[in-house]
Amino acid sequence: MFAAAAIAIAAPAAAHDGHPDLATVLADDRRDDDRARDQFRHPAETLDFFQIEADMTVAEYGPGGGWYTRVLAPWISPHGRYIGFQRPSAPNDEGVTWADRFTAAVVEAGLADEGYVTAFDTDNVPEDVAGTVDRVVIFRSLHGLMNGNQSDEVLRAVYTMLADDGMVGVVQHRAPEAASYEDSNGSRGYLRQSDVVRLFELHGFELYAQSDINANVNDPADWPRGVWTLPPTFALGDEDRARYEAIGESDRMTLLFRKRD
Repeated sequence: MFAAAAIAIAAPAAAHDGHPDLATVLADDRRDDDRARDQFRHPAETLDFFQIEADMTVAEYGPGGGWYTRVLAPWISPHGRYIGFQRPSAPNDEGVTWADRFTAAVVEAGLADEGYVTAFDTDNVPEDVAGTVDRVVIFRSLHGLMNGNQSDEVLRAVYTMLADDGMVGVVQHRAPEAASYEDSNGSRGYLRQSDVVRLFELHGFELYAQSDINANVNDPADWPRGVWTLPPTFALGDEDRARYEAIGESDRMTLLFRKRD
């Protein structure tokens, strides 16, 4: 679930008068704490591979702590449209929905102007969004959907919101094709690439392109504590920390899907 406070921590910036290019957004002071991850997540190369342009309507699934939100929202707005969406959730104790909290956090952090960011749960795709989204991006979240038996619902929503010529960009922790069930069923964060491709095929998509932009040959992807053994989580704390720092973040597949004819 998205942690609204994680975005709101960033100091608000002045509203944009112009349209910042991606390099400017990546260099913004609000990303000072995020930038250490660029060497593993390759945001510029990944978004280029996904063929995203600044005037598109782009929907990000499960924004989490906002790492990619701090890139996408200021880059896409004000000439495009940034959308955050997630699986169904209940309002908080004050009756405020996740969608309202997320939208407010993005605006208050100065990442997008009001009216240029939308949010909703996958069981409530707005009619004016259906069939209009140019790109959907899903970063390191498929294993959670698989574990929660929610991948079907989310991918049906993705298909609904996507334009006929739209595409879905996926970055996911990758298990070797010969990995055991325990190492590739998502419970440890890793999935086999062939299983991800098949999952999308079952939901009306076909693989359009693949890239090793986010590959890491030093990750065996068989950690007993899963992908969270590696940075940035370090599930084992200081135990063998230098070893895991040297390996870096996980090996990841980077895939681009389109609707099947």
